[in-house]
Amino acid sequence: MSETARSVPDASAPAPDPGRWKALVFIALAQLMVVLDATIVNIALPSAQQDLGISDGNRQWVVTAYALAFGGLLLFGGRIADLWGRKRTFVLGLAGFAAASALGGAATNEAMMFGSRALQGVFGALLAPAALSLLAVMFTDAKERAKAFGIYGAIAGGGGAVGLILGGFLTEYLDWRWTFFVNIPFAVVAAAGAWFVIREPEGSRNRSPLDIPGVILSTLGLVALVYGFTRAESEGWSDSVTIGMFVGSAVLLAAFVFVEARVKAPLLPLRVLTERNRGGVYLSLGLAIIGMFGLFLFLTYYLQIVKGYSPVKTGFAFLPMIVGMIVGSTQIGTRLMTRVAPRLLMGPGFLVAAVGMLMLTQLEIDSSYAALLLPAMLLLGLGMGTAFMPAMSLATQGVEPRDSGVASAMVNTSQQVGGAIGTALLNTIAASATTSYIADHIRSATSPTQQQVVQLEGMVQGYTSAIWVAVGILVLAAVIAVTFINAGRPDTAAVTGSGSGEGAEDEVAVPVIAH
Repeated sequence: MSETARSVPDASAPAPDPGRWKALVFIALAQLMVVLDATIVNIALPSAQQDLGISDGNRQWVVTAYALAFGGLLLFGGRIADLWGRKRTFVLGLAGFAAASALGGAATNEAMMFGSRALQGVFGALLAPAALSLLAVMFTDAKERAKAFGIYGAIAGGGGAVGLILGGFLTEYLDWRWTFFVNIPFAVVAAAGAWFVIREPEGSRNRSPLDIPGVILSTLGLVALVYGFTRAESEGWSDSVTIGMFVGSAVLLAAFVFVEARVKAPLLPLRVLTERNRGGVYLSLGLAIIGMFGLFLFLTYYLQIVKGYSPVKTGFAFLPMIVGMIVGSTQIGTRLMTRVAPRLLMGPGFLVAAVGMLMLTQLEIDSSYAALLLPAMLLLGLGMGTAFMPAMSLATQGVEPRDSGVASAMVNTSQQVGGAIGTALLNTIAASATTSYIADHIRSATSPTQQQVVQLEGMVQGYTSAIWVAVGILVLAAVIAVTFINAGRPDTAAVTGSGSGEGAEDEVAVPVIAH
């Protein structure tokens, strides 16, 4: 890139807001609330089901209602942030999420519970892309951006494990309702802080009209896709409704791409998707999440059912993964991000995580936590933290500020869809392997104790079979990161965004990519 491109007028590169580091605290707090909510409710689910009289058949809707609303509305939420203002959307998302959490904590029947979870998903879909896009437009210096995204990446990666610890504590020592009520102080502090501290850069808002056909097609297509995978987990892949959802999703999303290529002001400009580096980030990140989501579920079951851990002890057992995430993101990723190309962090990061996952294929009933689980989880955390941090930054780097909300929403969408696929796919593999193992070995078990051992061995066999698949998925994520992503080391200079022509006057500074 020429030197003239680096020397830009002050008008197009406004001075950074001195309060941006304070703003990061409140953005990170909001992100932590959203991420830990994905796992905190899982710990409380058995108690909530019993109290509210939710049937086994309807139990999944506590998770599914949230996933459908959140996954389906993310692109819409990202574009709302671009159109309406990221700070305003962020604060509205926090207020709505707090209100929905209060409704869930006060639920007296299953309808209230399902409704509150859907509302959490709606406001989460406003909140999550607004948070990430605020970081994208506020931190434009390469070194500062590395630090900011290091913190954000650690929270995005480790928040789920924090949710397991917090959920265990609240359920065991207080009441399952506190897994909802705990969101209220998070949201109030984050919203108040954001309102007074965040200064969104001028001229970064998108003034285009909202693409209504795009909103409808993307929302219905993503809802059908997420529900298809969720239903496959409970009803099987050959279920007619499951197949119908996948077919419907394919048709709707194909129509969405067709419309977006032709409308004047698309909901998701295809330039956001087709740029090689962002496409590589979305794909590799989605694949990595497939492996990680299944792992959280299997390890939770293994520790509680096979090893007999309490909910609190189970949560603390995930601490090495959290520590690894924080170290990988804030120390390795942040320190190296301005020195090496993103693919040289993402590829090795996913491979280190794959080695940790590979260790877990050796799980047995009597496996030692200290000898096997602890080092495996440390490697998983280190690898994912190192990879997540440059991925989050690169996904929004070089995007025109008017598109930063929807580009951020695509990061969340790849994670949400990846989570739905991972849970359904790996659960199906595990269940099939467990059933096969028990069928082959139960006849030789003559006493109730032996039969119980066979049942537990079958469960572990199921987990390890699925974990082998997760290893392969993480290796594939590493290959995609190394081959698709060709961005060079971020320069420490800041330049205007990649757009030109119409809307170029709305751009703010973003790091140079040195090829």
